[in-house]
This record gives sequence, structure tokens and C-alpha cells, in this order.
Amino acid sequence: MRTFAIACLFAAVAVAAPEEDRMDSLPNANPFDSNTYSGYLKATETKDLHYVFSESLDDPENDPVLIWFNGGPGCSSMLGFMQENGPRVNDDGSNYLIDNPHPWNAHANVMWLESPAGVGFSKAGAKGDWHTNDMVQSQDAMSALNSWYEKFPEFRQNKLFVSGESYAGIYVPYLSW
Repeated sequence: MRTFAIACLFAAVAVAAPEEDRMDSLPNANPFDSNTYSGYLKATETKDLHYVFSESLDDPENDPVLIWFNGGPGCSSMLGFMQENGPRVNDDGSNYLIDNPHPWNAHANVMWLESPAGVGFSKAGAKGDWHTNDMVQSQDAMSALNSWYEKFPEFRQNKLFVSGESYAGIYVPYLSW
């Protein structure tokens, strides 16, 4: 009985994705092809960074984790998720989502992170939290990444890549450093 209890505990820790953050689809869209999550990651006591995470369509247990930042600064990474490397808004004016024939989560687990706090759905509670710089952004992103690993410990052994576009050319090396 003790071995069974230990095995159940290990299974619960090994697959600990937060069900409260899971989203199966968006309005006017097909269901997602992989487990997809949306929620908040604690950056500081007064800042929460919004994320969307889609597991790999290929081999989530072994494929790398890729973090995506849109730049700006001040551009929401939901632009990357909804128009560039995730599902896409149909460009015929209908505002319906269409499947991306070449999604970035084909062979990687992808997390879109909205940063700095105050961008997109990310939140900053105290007035001073709206003032930021590249170092503060990278420290907040690192704290958010640690929060993400608390939510998704099963991905700790996967390789990690940090990527983005535009001003993310600053975010990426700062976080990697």
C-alpha cells in the first residue's frame, strides 16, 4: 500500500499542470490541438505577468520549452500568440480564428509571456510598478519563469529557449543572462 501511495504522489507531482488555468478553446474557434493554459505568474508582491502556454503537438514530455516575447516595449505577446505563431485571426474581417498550418508548438512547448507588467493582461498594483527598465523587466520575467516552473514542474528537465522579436532583442539576452 505504501508503494502505491508513493507512486500516486509521484504521478501527481510529475503532471502538475494547473487545471484552473487550462483553456480548451476561444470563442469562434476550433478547440486547441494541445493542452493550452492562460493565467498569471507572480513576478513580485504587486506584479503578475500574464502567460499563455501551449504544449507541443509532437512530444511535450521531451520537446523544449520556448518563451516568446513581443517587443515594443509595450507590445503584448498576445500579438505573437494570435497573429504570428499560434492560432491566427482570420484576415477577412470576420474576427474568427483559423488554425495556423505552421504553429510554433508543432515541436516545442511554447509560452507567450506579456512583459513588462502593465502590458496586455499583465498587472502592476502599485503606482511605482509602472515605471520599469530593462533590468527590472528581466528580473520580473525571471521571477515569472520560476513561478511558471512551480505551476509546471514536469517541464523542468526540458531544454529552455528564450526568443522574441523587436525590442525583445533586449528582453531575450537580459533574461538569458
